[in-house]
Amino acid sequence: MRPRALSTFAALLGTLTLAACSGGQSQTTSAADVAATPEFSGTLSILTKFAGDPTGPYFENLAAEYRKKHPQVKIELIQETDQSVKDKLKTLTASDALPDIYFTWTGNWADNYIRGGRAADLTKVIGPDTEWGKTFSPGSLEAFARDGKYYGIPLYGNGKFMGYSKTAFEKAGVKVPATFEELIAACGPLRKAGYEPVAFGNKDGWPALHYLQQLFAYNVPHDTLQADFVPETAKLDHPGYVTSLTQFKTLVDQCTDTKSGTNGVLYSSAQEAFAGGKAAMYYQEILEFDNATSGKVKPDDFGIFQLPVPQNAAGDPTVLEGSPEGYLVNAKSPRVALAVDFMKFVTTLENAKTLSSPPYGQPSTVVGAVTPETSSKAVYEGVQLVNKAPRLAIWLDTVTVPEVADAWLAGGEALVSGGTTPEKVLESVRQASDAAK
Repeated sequence: MRPRALSTFAALLGTLTLAACSGGQSQTTSAADVAATPEFSGTLSILTKFAGDPTGPYFENLAAEYRKKHPQVKIELIQETDQSVKDKLKTLTASDALPDIYFTWTGNWADNYIRGGRAADLTKVIGPDTEWGKTFSPGSLEAFARDGKYYGIPLYGNGKFMGYSKTAFEKAGVKVPATFEELIAACGPLRKAGYEPVAFGNKDGWPALHYLQQLFAYNVPHDTLQADFVPETAKLDHPGYVTSLTQFKTLVDQCTDTKSGTNGVLYSSAQEAFAGGKAAMYYQEILEFDNATSGKVKPDDFGIFQLPVPQNAAGDPTVLEGSPEGYLVNAKSPRVALAVDFMKFVTTLENAKTLSSPPYGQPSTVVGAVTPETSSKAVYEGVQLVNKAPRLAIWLDTVTVPEVADAWLAGGEALVSGGTTPEKVLESVRQASDAAK
């Protein structure tokens, strides 16, 4: 579940980058200390994205267990949600009060902290050749690597799939679609069978971007797409963009409940519509699988498939949208070594298996943590598909600069409401990209 990118946040972090000399100095000092023996005393502050059920107790339990081992250490947990964590990070960054450990997405989001000197260089302790680094999947480590250095601690992997009710498909007489066109064609029979074909809530804007990013990966050649994420090299003139925007608009019009005003519906409401048996499909992350099967849709009735590739797509049909999510250590923290020790504890195989198991269902990036025994069938299947994917498409609102992400976000909302055209959306994004150079 992605954050809404904020231009003000980009400007804020831009000032941190300008201060990279002082920040870089702090980072260099911390990098020398990350492998030191920690002093087990004082207060360790941690900003998570695990507020609420069912994930809230995870870090609370870990903190309690860690304190049993090290009673002189106090742990201050700041637990936020998907939507509130971005504002919390903005506030703490502005006041130069980032906690010792804090949540991050990959892509440009993490890059801003790295460039601003706010993320400790953890290469000595979590590089792929280190004892700790070898416990993670290589791809998850690489997602937080920049210029040969490793900054992030990947906590769980993630990917985007269409979840569907097998009962609904059987009742409507439709099969799992092999192409995007077959997906659209299945919506009529599903609606006739009494289901909302695809549950969709776009109040926060980013759910639309999830569809678009996967379609962009299918319809725009990889090298072109990667260049277009960077304002300095972006052209944004490939016809695959308009094709993708048009395909997304077709799905919204033919497969979702447009009468309810999708832009006013929360993604969680769409999730509930699927879990309650009202909708046949819901485009969701692996992190949502166990939640989606907590109502009328039971695990045995739940299936997943990757958003199907459109016919004659010009991009890469093997790309899957997804990205690990994890944590950074504050480069200016005087407790860097303690922060590293705590995160080593968090990512032991035992704790990683707990994270991957119900009720949490967050597939750990630790090798061997996600198994048929520790995870639900759907979570295990999703993780295997993510691991097999030769390439992942990182979330559109974190892979590019916030100004451009904001333009995509506004364009997606306008496209959903019918207030604009694919061509106009692309032009507005192009203007935002040019202005960000």
